[in-house]
Amino acid sequence: MTIKPIFDQEKCDGCGLCVTVCRCGALEMQNNIVNIIEVAHCGWCMDCELVCSTGALQCPFEIVTLDT
Repeated sequence: MTIKPIFDQEKCDGCGLCVTVCRCGALEMQNNIVNIIEVAHCGWCMDCELVCSTGALQCPFEIVTLDT
């Protein structure tokens, strides 16, 4: 299962801050809307989620437990 950032296009105001702070180059702007170009490039730093004032981007996580 691949976990990827969740993007809500209706909440996006097109400010582009998420693209600016993305260290991995996983995001780009197309017609004032964020596009996740390559999920595999995402380093899961969550900077995009932190700068998104509208809550359009969310970085969910999966909890994994290891048997010891």
